[in-house]
Amino acid sequence: MNRPQRPLNRAEQAEPQPARRAVLRAAAAGAGGWALQASSAALGLTGLAGLAGLGLADTAKAQNRGDAPGVEVQTLSLRREDGAVLLDFDLRVHLPPAVEDALSRGVPLYFQASAALFRPRWYWRDARVARVERQWRLSFQPLTGVYRVTLGSIAQNHARLEDALTAVSRLGRWQVADPGQAEAGERHYAEFSWKLDINQLPRPMQFGLGSGTEWSLGVERTLRLEP
Repeated sequence: MNRPQRPLNRAEQAEPQPARRAVLRAAAAGAGGWALQASSAALGLTGLAGLAGLGLADTAKAQNRGDAPGVEVQTLSLRREDGAVLLDFDLRVHLPPAVEDALSRGVPLYFQASAALFRPRWYWRDARVARVERQWRLSFQPLTGVYRVTLGSIAQNHARLEDALTAVSRLGRWQVADPGQAEAGERHYAEFSWKLDINQLPRPMQFGLGSGTEWSLGVERTLRLEP
């Protein structure tokens, strides 16, 4: 025969039973774990946001440090003078980071300018009247910190890269055709190009340097010659 259970007094009701205490501890531990995970997640998001902010700041600083890589045409003209045909060009060149890094490590760069003069013909391909070409070699001497520009047998030293690039991208009174080659009164036009010649790079560096890479640096224009 079961005895009736004695009713609990107030002190016993206030004190949790062992099983109840275990349940309460587990609940408290679970809540603490969730709170810790939530805090860690918040810190993680804050850290990622901070890194993203630093990345954006670095990108903005990089964009503000200089102009975008490429070639800008400042001056490009074709004219007749004393029967000859002369060409003037002035380009503004900004080397891509990969190209500038290779130059600073001692890899010489070769820049080539060419101009061809044509006479249109309606019955056949246009006749090429004359063609000229020039090539500059730009190198950097790490020991002296000097940029050296070589054109044929002439060499010049420059303390700044900007001055060296100006030397390889500016030319005035370049004679494209001799007197008598482009007769007055006839229509002519010239095809001009200036580029970084990747074929002159060391052979191992040429692999993978196709069009669309940072090494595709150049400009092409067609100019009309007044009769």
